Amino acid sequence: MRILIATDAWRPQINGVVHSLEQTSIAARGLGVEVEFLTPQGFPSVPLPTYPEIKLAIAFWGAVARRIEAARVDHIHIATEGPIGLAARHYCRTRGRPFTTSYHTRFPEYLAQRTPIPERWTYALLRRFHAPAAVVMVPTPTVRDELTQRGFARTKVWSRGVDHVMFRPRATSVLDFPRPIFLCVGRVAVEKNLGALLGLGLPGSTVIVGDGPARPSLQRKYPRAHFLGSRSGEALAHIFASADVFAFPSRTDTFGIVLIEALASGLPVAGYPVAGPLDIIGDSGAGVLSEDLGAACLAALQIPRERARAHSLQFTWAESARQFLDNIEGSRAQRTPAAKAFELVA
Repeated sequence: MRILIATDAWRPQINGVVHSLEQTSIAARGLGVEVEFLTPQGFPSVPLPTYPEIKLAIAFWGAVARRIEAARVDHIHIATEGPIGLAARHYCRTRGRPFTTSYHTRFPEYLAQRTPIPERWTYALLRRFHAPAAVVMVPTPTVRDELTQRGFARTKVWSRGVDHVMFRPRATSVLDFPRPIFLCVGRVAVEKNLGALLGLGLPGSTVIVGDGPARPSLQRKYPRAHFLGSRSGEALAHIFASADVFAFPSRTDTFGIVLIEALASGLPVAGYPVAGPLDIIGDSGAGVLSEDLGAACLAALQIPRERARAHSLQFTWAESARQFLDNIEGSRAQRTPAAKAFELVA
């Protein structure tokens, strides 16, 4: 089978969506499936409002249609709700071609934190975008249940994985800061809720890895914290393995790949009991989830690193790819009912 993934998120962006798509496609190829990508590359672009470092493609429907037809694929998966995704959706609907979609990011919450746009308005738009899809893939059961309550239909779980060779416990540390070291990795932006962590006054050191628009103001407000900027690959893996606890203050991530990268590195997790941490940590004993994030961070220090590593082993990219392909196969098996549903959606 040949699959085309249409996505607005792509290199040079570094985020969970891009990483998930790349790793799933590699694992899918190992299962005998060819994966092609339709990305913003080759299209003119404009900065995303409130996120100027992210570029939105100016994707004309005709140009997108020509690229899709040239790819000659068996199935189309639309990964994002931006211009590329909209153009691919238009192509599929006008030709009566079934497709699947995925929901990665809580845009309604992100927009509500930056603009006066109510969450319900954005959720209504997202619900309309995903309504014709044969399957809407979501990262966790918690997100599936939340979207079902908001009126989304045909949701199926597509989990994520981790590279257990790169992210692993290591004998030496690359962080020369007072211990214990509480690490957070991710985009430095308002939706990541980093102030909730930085304002705790935890003992030892708090280390932030990542970059983003909120970094200058947070560095000024919390001068005792250590901001290391963006890291990737082996450099990032060494930092993970050098900390004592992974602190995750976000309340809006749908999954949080950094959580399983931390676990694979032997780091227990501290976070809030929300989607992402709830699904990954649960009652495993590999982390502590509490509305009192400071207490969770201190309690997580008592968790053996071996327990965190062992819990991470269930999250593999091979399993992620199998879920992705099973969802597509299921949608193709129900092609006729799905096609009828498409005709009824405005």
